[in-house]
Amino acid sequence: MSCVFCAIVAGEAPAIRIYEDDDYLGILDIRPFTRGHTLVIPKRHTVDLTDTPPETVAKMAGIGQRIARAARLSGLHADGNNIVINDGKAAFQSVFHIHLHVVPRRSGDKLSFAKGMMLRRDPDREESGRLLRAALAQLDESAQD
Repeated sequence: MSCVFCAIVAGEAPAIRIYEDDDYLGILDIRPFTRGHTLVIPKRHTVDLTDTPPETVAKMAGIGQRIARAARLSGLHADGNNIVINDGKAAFQSVFHIHLHVVPRRSGDKLSFAKGMMLRRDPDREESGRLLRAALAQLDESAQD
């Protein structure tokens, strides 16, 4: 399989899963800008914004919004988030399967964010994943009340 995201969706490549439903998957970025940097991926392969149905982009945004809320609620202590789709090589898209980035941010983190753009690693990805999954479960519980 030539697409790493399709391989992850198929269970043929490893990933730390944060969110999953029948059509979408949320995984931690293997080269994160910040702790908890998550990718929202449609399970059905499309390349970029030019060949992705608007409904798919809208659903990715909705899932990204939930993950952003979870980043604020979780032990990651995010004060905000960057939500980004890199559309095409000119826009720094490096995996050609559309995906949305949710990048947790903290107030005053400009220097550490710039460092994260260079180093791109999380010292404890498993714990970051656990924190986000727990916060998403907490959001689900509060939505049922």
